Amino acid sequence: MARYTGPREKINRRFGIALFGPSKALELRNFPPGQHGARNTRRKTSEYGLALAEKQKLRFQYGLMEKQFRRFFAEAQRRKGVTGENLLQMLELRLDNVVFRMGFANTRFASRQLVSHRHFTVNGKLVNIASYQCKPGDVVAVKNAPRSQQLVGRFLEMTQGTPAADWMTVDRDKMSGTVNRVPVREEIAPIANEQLVVELYSR
Repeated sequence: MARYTGPREKINRRFGIALFGPSKALELRNFPPGQHGARNTRRKTSEYGLALAEKQKLRFQYGLMEKQFRRFFAEAQRRKGVTGENLLQMLELRLDNVVFRMGFANTRFASRQLVSHRHFTVNGKLVNIASYQCKPGDVVAVKNAPRSQQLVGRFLEMTQGTPAADWMTVDRDKMSGTVNRVPVREEIAPIANEQLVVELYSR
């Protein structure tokens, strides 16, 4: 399972956004990393540089490597509709992201680890593929095993003040949730401009 294993706080500070979950370093040093980061006297970024930064933000947010992200984009381009919105919807419907949105984990990294360690079922079947594409009507539940229930129970305590997304229904007591429909762009509230990502790959 390929995933980013480099320094996270540097990435957060580079983009000025907590891409990997809450960031204490970003609160303390809200300027770019590096020797001259505090001066913030960088040259004007080119159009290509801006588009590349938007793509990187989206890629890091969902924890994808470049090759994986390109595959998602190619599929989004193949589907009917607006390519940028298709891409966002596909990323949101990844199983690890659905688990995160349901509040069964406090970060996407944690949700990906829970999925890959076989703690979740989809429609009663064990699924350990983080990129599994959920569909409307899918029921995502914690595996009926003491270890799984205990682990997710801890995360539910951490996320009890965080409401579930509008496009899903979650039963925290039963540790299960249902994907009711495909989310729209406004509900996803992306941190990146997906149109610039489309333009970047269309060059």
